[in-house]
Amino acid sequence: MPQDAIDLQNEAVAKLVELTNSQDEITFKAPTGSGKTHMIADMMNQILTEDHNVVFLVSSLSKGDLAKQNYEKFQEYASIRGEFPNLDPYLINTQTTSEETLFIPPEHNVYLLPRDLYKKGGKLMQGVMENFLLNITLMKNLGGPEKKIYLIKDECHIATNNLDNLSEKHFTKIYNFSATPKLSRGQHPDVEIKNDDAVNAKLIKDIELVDDENIKVADAINKFEDVKGKYRNLLGVNPCLIVQISNKDKADSEIQEIMAELNKAEHTDLKWMLIVNNDKGCDTNDTFKTKKLPVSKWKDYAKENLSTIDIIIFKMVITEGWDIPRACMLYQMRDSKSKQLDEQVMGRVRRNPRLLDFESLSDEAKELAMTAWIWGIIPEDLRKSYGVKLWQDSDIITDEIRIKTTRLKELSQKSAFKVSDFLERQEKINAPSSIFKLYSNYKKTDAGIQKMCDDYSDNYAKWRDFAEHIEAIAKESNEYICNYEDSMEIVKDENGKELEVSFALASHYTDNDHYVNISDWVWKRTDGKDKFSFDSEAEREWVDILKELSKDDNINGDRVSARKIVGKKNPAAGQKNLLGETEPEFIGDTKNIYMWGKNYVSNSAIKFEYYMGAKHSSYPDFIMKDNFGRIHIFEVKSVNISSGMVGGFENNIYKTKVEALKKAYKQASKLTNQIFYLPILKEDCWRIFRYMGGDERILSKEEFIDACKRP
Repeated sequence: MPQDAIDLQNEAVAKLVELTNSQDEITFKAPTGSGKTHMIADMMNQILTEDHNVVFLVSSLSKGDLAKQNYEKFQEYASIRGEFPNLDPYLINTQTTSEETLFIPPEHNVYLLPRDLYKKGGKLMQGVMENFLLNITLMKNLGGPEKKIYLIKDECHIATNNLDNLSEKHFTKIYNFSATPKLSRGQHPDVEIKNDDAVNAKLIKDIELVDDENIKVADAINKFEDVKGKYRNLLGVNPCLIVQISNKDKADSEIQEIMAELNKAEHTDLKWMLIVNNDKGCDTNDTFKTKKLPVSKWKDYAKENLSTIDIIIFKMVITEGWDIPRACMLYQMRDSKSKQLDEQVMGRVRRNPRLLDFESLSDEAKELAMTAWIWGIIPEDLRKSYGVKLWQDSDIITDEIRIKTTRLKELSQKSAFKVSDFLERQEKINAPSSIFKLYSNYKKTDAGIQKMCDDYSDNYAKWRDFAEHIEAIAKESNEYICNYEDSMEIVKDENGKELEVSFALASHYTDNDHYVNISDWVWKRTDGKDKFSFDSEAEREWVDILKELSKDDNINGDRVSARKIVGKKNPAAGQKNLLGETEPEFIGDTKNIYMWGKNYVSNSAIKFEYYMGAKHSSYPDFIMKDNFGRIHIFEVKSVNISSGMVGGFENNIYKTKVEALKKAYKQASKLTNQIFYLPILKEDCWRIFRYMGGDERILSKEEFIDACKRP
């Protein structure tokens, strides 16, 4: 699993646990496919580690089998993987005879409640649920500890009035989890994993949006035929296309249109499945496998990576709680007129099908695994997304701005280290650990240690020996990698030559409100507008500083940023024309472009590795080349955090990250001869950490500007 994905999830969970101490209700927003169930389990496990008197009620607020799926996942995390051992889950159900009294055992600490069980007229509404909650909270009267009940609303955007009526009396804390929380009900995110962050961390796929009213379902099916072979060969997964049809009037005609295309000779190899609300209306041409299963099992079979179903056609019966990572395309024939439903449906095709072993894939396979094709829906994030590209003849910019990046070597690359010699020096194990514990410890280590184990272990005995001493090896690895004098190096190509990278030719950004009008830096918007937005108020203020440094030469000639002229190249440049004049370099209008810009993460190769328990990649916020030929690299931070979003400075993980970046940038400045900065905004004051030639200096805003103007 990519380390960036692990980090993103860990930061979110750390913030949720932290807010538990100060808030009674917390809302968490994360895109479908970003590992919400895993993060819920992690959060509960951490809280239960600190407080054994907490009981969680996880209300799966959707139709279908989501509660059962969550229960099975929690059991897997606790018992099979041993990842979250404090969890003791129980699935509440009402499967009793009419004569039996419904009983919920009180000894567990995590209870899964399907929404549909707690409805008017149901057995749980007949006093059973309230009596259960009373028994939990009043156990102290029976000589037991005083218990607190924390309610988790999974898919909280769906109303649960009956359960809400119990809140004031029984629930100490309430957690709202959803990809689409209901703002009208006060579910404003306290912690959020944003779409771009999840994509960059490889948790979910990026979207290739086909926004064309003239596109037909035939186009989607043909595209699927093109992709299917690559998916199988590169990813070892059978992909599928999901087609969403209307609920009522148009459904029959839409099905006829789809079937007319699927019945064509060139598509007879495709296996399809039609799922509607009525079992009798469901159909499939997969007589070998699907027809032999009860309709209730069709969705379970369809989501398997090796399922032979190519196309799934459905009405609005597949929204929450149905994970199908192999799905890579979505064609929407209906207009749901609901952003929440659209987001839920899109989530079906955005999961990374090879998340757990993503690093082992080839570059081509990674790109394929990270792409989802969607027709008919424009995601809310993409509605506010703007494409950018470098100015025309962008080679002028990429030739002008050349950046050396750094990476960290693994322990296995240390010349004086040999696994067999290291293991030989370790104390012999008198009481061997169980295979389950060894595997659990193996999975807890970072990807570098796991790869070292895999490379060394050509038989089971070697693997077991390595796994028994994996903590000692991890400690040795940490000590080596954290010594940047030894482990950090400039990235080189396959011939050993130092690589120099630049801005991507094209990228995009999501509108975040912090606007600045810029018409003369390295980027231009594809729609021609000059209005750019930035991730935070601190970034916006730093942009104003860099923009000021890029003004035309004033009376003192102290402009900082390098400047280049861009325009349409003259193919006859330098030649003599009929009048004997030398042809100019450009034809028509030209423009002065200053050599600085935002390092948009999408497609960016400008990144630097640092270590914080595992390898991480830092993508600096801004790059500038000055008049003296120096490269300035900026990572902007702020302590002015007004919300609880992931990355808030009050988060201890965030503070640790800043310290780790300082250490990494110090060594990177020494290796690359580039100047690195960590400008930190507190209230209205900048404290700027500068790393130059391996030395650290703390500057004020005025000192920074003055230093940039001097050679």
